[in-house]
Amino acid sequence: MTATPTPRVTIKDVAARAGVSKGAVSLAFNHKPGLSEATRDRIFLAARELGWSPSLTARTLAGSRVDVVGLAVCRPARVLGLEPWYMDFVSGVESVLAEHSSSLLLRLVRNMDEEVGVQESWWRGRQIGGSILVDFRADDPRVGLVERLGLPVVAVGHPSLTGGLTSVWTDDATAVTEAVRYLAALGHRRIARVGGAAALGHTAIRTAAFDEAAGALAGAWQVATDFSGDAGARATRSLLTASAPDRPTAIVYDNDIMAVAGLSVAAEMGLRVPDDVSLLAWDDSQLCRLTHPTLSAMSHDVHGFGAEVARTLFSVITGGEGGSHPVPTPVLTPRGSTAPPR
Repeated sequence: MTATPTPRVTIKDVAARAGVSKGAVSLAFNHKPGLSEATRDRIFLAARELGWSPSLTARTLAGSRVDVVGLAVCRPARVLGLEPWYMDFVSGVESVLAEHSSSLLLRLVRNMDEEVGVQESWWRGRQIGGSILVDFRADDPRVGLVERLGLPVVAVGHPSLTGGLTSVWTDDATAVTEAVRYLAALGHRRIARVGGAAALGHTAIRTAAFDEAAGALAGAWQVATDFSGDAGARATRSLLTASAPDRPTAIVYDNDIMAVAGLSVAAEMGLRVPDDVSLLAWDDSQLCRLTHPTLSAMSHDVHGFGAEVARTLFSVITGGEGGSHPVPTPVLTPRGSTAPPR
């Protein structure tokens, strides 16, 4: 017996569910005046309940900017410009945008409140067709904003942080556990982690995973930073100034910039890497292969990550099947900066 096909949801169905005209649905999704906020919210709720979104073609005809994707980043410009992760991630996003003849609208913001205002302004002003959201925090206000506006987004973050938004993420907890187990297998029993900003959700995930993985060690330390080389150097100096029995024999860094800074601090203090202290970086950019010794790292394809996020966003914009999913977990790449402790 042939199954009866599921009827396609249309704008007429959304209008009936919300108790408005088809014209009102069009006004809501094209962000035109003439509707109260309560009516807009009711229309967006009906559309979500029915799983309906306006097609890419329809939105193009209506004048929405489907050829521009937004990305707001809450990082100081001096840090962002030096951090290889974001450069690789953006290049991956751009590689997919080029295939769609689209552009990236990048904005640096000072805080989350500013980003909320920027995202709303972009969408209401029809400057973007969708947005990439990064650096999620607990109880992130952008989740409610997206639901209220009907803004097509992809969240770069673990589903535990992104409130049901379509998300793409890496399994940071598993990667942290692998890093600690590797160093412990080398014989290290005093391991430190130089982490990123404590308010970020993925930092909290890594912190919890490190606590669990390092629970049986003789000593474990964690220091929060802002991801910059200066902060990484200060944290390393603080960890290594203790006397030998009370300082770590291995340090894991949340990015490669801080690991390179840590390598310089070890040399400054007359410590040899890896004889006196082993160093392990995150992300594994070209920087890790240019140092002496070369830096062991938790490697993943950041360019490919950015490309997958962009592909998923276009699927969301066009009503496709781009659901939430992880990308490959970072894997250990041993190099010259890790060895058994003396």
